[in-house]
Amino acid sequence: MALLSCVNSFSQNNNSLPNDKGPEVTVRGSVIDMETSRPVPKVNIEVPGGDYTTTTKDGEFRIRARIGDELVIRSENFETQYVAIESDQRIYVQVQPVVSDDDLLSEQEDKKISKQSFEDYIRQAKEIYKEDFSKGIDHIASALKIETINQSERAIAYELLADVNSYWKQYDLAVANYKSSLESTYNIGVDIKLARAYFDNKNYQESISLYQVLQQKSLSFEQNLEVLEGLGDAYKMTKDYEKAIEQYSKVERIATDSSIVSLATRLNTKIAESYDAIGKSQEAVVSYNRALDLSNQENSESAARSKVNTADYYNRTQQFDEEIKLRKEVLEDLDNVVKDSISNDDVLTSQKQNYKIANAYAYQNKLEEAIPFFEKSISEAATRNDIIVEKDATRRLSEVYRDQKNYDKATESYIKYITLVDEEYQRKEQELYKTTRLEKDIAEKQARIRSLVKDRELNEDRYDLAFREQEVREASDRNQRLIIGSLIVVAISLLITAFAMYRSSKRQKYANNLLALKGLRSQMNPHFIFNALNSVNSFIAINDERTANKYLSDFSSLMRAVLENSEEDFIPLSSEIELIKKYTMLEHFRFKDKFDYTLTVDENLAIDEFQIPPMLLQPYVENAVWHGMRYKEEKGLLHINFSQKDKDTAVITVTDDGVGRERSKAMKTDNQKKQKSKGMGNIKKRIAILNEMYSDRVDVAITDVFENGEGTKVTLTLKKD
Repeated sequence: MALLSCVNSFSQNNNSLPNDKGPEVTVRGSVIDMETSRPVPKVNIEVPGGDYTTTTKDGEFRIRARIGDELVIRSENFETQYVAIESDQRIYVQVQPVVSDDDLLSEQEDKKISKQSFEDYIRQAKEIYKEDFSKGIDHIASALKIETINQSERAIAYELLADVNSYWKQYDLAVANYKSSLESTYNIGVDIKLARAYFDNKNYQESISLYQVLQQKSLSFEQNLEVLEGLGDAYKMTKDYEKAIEQYSKVERIATDSSIVSLATRLNTKIAESYDAIGKSQEAVVSYNRALDLSNQENSESAARSKVNTADYYNRTQQFDEEIKLRKEVLEDLDNVVKDSISNDDVLTSQKQNYKIANAYAYQNKLEEAIPFFEKSISEAATRNDIIVEKDATRRLSEVYRDQKNYDKATESYIKYITLVDEEYQRKEQELYKTTRLEKDIAEKQARIRSLVKDRELNEDRYDLAFREQEVREASDRNQRLIIGSLIVVAISLLITAFAMYRSSKRQKYANNLLALKGLRSQMNPHFIFNALNSVNSFIAINDERTANKYLSDFSSLMRAVLENSEEDFIPLSSEIELIKKYTMLEHFRFKDKFDYTLTVDENLAIDEFQIPPMLLQPYVENAVWHGMRYKEEKGLLHINFSQKDKDTAVITVTDDGVGRERSKAMKTDNQKKQKSKGMGNIKKRIAILNEMYSDRVDVAITDVFENGEGTKVTLTLKKD
């Protein structure tokens, strides 16, 4: 029973693995260049298996992670950094730019004379590097040591060296060597390989940028497909699924039109995966089914791979019956495939498919159906020496027996599982040791290759010494010309600066005028508004509700028109006439016993062709009523006339027979004098600013009507623009 308790405990711990990490937090940080102290933009920031982002132009980033996650900071310009997330602390990452590795070859190796041709070494390297990395690199190094090698051959050697790095998953070295190849001789095919190496090294932003540049170049049919698909892959890895789908769809259409079935199948699968990632299940299913239909036109292995992708989708969406059905079809397809050609790392192995079928049954609690598939998975994994699947299947079989309460078999399976765990641990140690040895070997070989660059640079320096003296003489003449040219440039710069300051001053003055106009327009004299509201109040007080309603309706109509024109410098004269009609009518409504008025418009006046500042006439009409006729003992007369002087000039007069300006001033209180001054000052400022901006389009003259000083006449002249 103690051993059984261990089985239960292991199962519980295993099921909780995804939640072993701490709570989710938002991590903020910045990436700074250690040498220059400047922020580093477009750095790839990633939580393995989680979120991805890049730094902004200010070197800042923000990413969601869990306590205990590891943050990976990666760029082509510096060595990859790893930071453990311990809290929602702010992270400052200082990076140091990568320096080219140009170590020298040993003098003894440098003096060796090659006895084979460049083509022989390259051919031998291509034949051997997949089986023996060291020999492949040695052949490339020998090819580069040939003294007669030209730039084109050097580019070929570095391209092959980068291919070797990519095959052995040394993607950072692949990036460096593809660049070296391009520096020697540009080749668009190598540029495409560099974009893929960026992607494989998880430099996704660099990969996207290069693919976008490549799209603008002249590509062959196959290269265009490769670039489009590669760009889609990079967008997918940065979780920009909409753009990924767009790129994949372009390739899929071309592949379908060109009857490239295998490519169309693969692209439909990628489209489906992208739709699935953004929660568009219906679109994902359509693309998965499309991939399945296309795969049936190909060989068994291709069909099987499409079915595996679709089955994985059914697993994620817990459609276990559909998943089981497809995986069984995969097993049938694999009967027609040479299974030895499929590595244990491949998702297509029969042991993995049997394991996943068994798991699908177990999730449905169909334990009896699950057991045979677990057993078959264990047997096949043992035969193919796939200890990982064998271990996982044995553990799950133990859990199934436990759930059936068959504790003897559960214990037996668990003991086998413990043995397999120990065996896997030992194997991992051996693999780690081999990997370390391989990486060391790669570093040594790469250093030997890089030394050739330094050697050639030294030879070029010796060659350049012969021309150094002449360059000094030419430099002296060049400096004199540079000084003269600099003085000319400074003079031109000063002229340009002066002109720019002059234009800036004019723009600022114009902007200030606009602000001033806006402020002045907003300062409408409140006398009329307050008095109009008081009139409404008095009508209500005497129960004259109908009169109050009519007056308030007319007042609202006037205010609405004023507000509609409040943002305009000029409005049509016809609109201003309507405004002044409404305003005068309302004033007369309040002071029927004080004045009568006439408003005439010359029938020859083209009222829609002339422009006038909004509410310009209102203060003059207000002055006529409040400061002229209101103080008369008898009833006064106000006359407003609109006429046309000539085709470009209109004249507006506001005439009253009131007490006159001097007498009105004498009869006012100090507060009234202040209000008058402010209101008329507003009008004068508006007219002055508008005339400055629009070339004197408005002119105002104020005179007495009678020789004794009584009556006032305001003459306003408008000119067309």
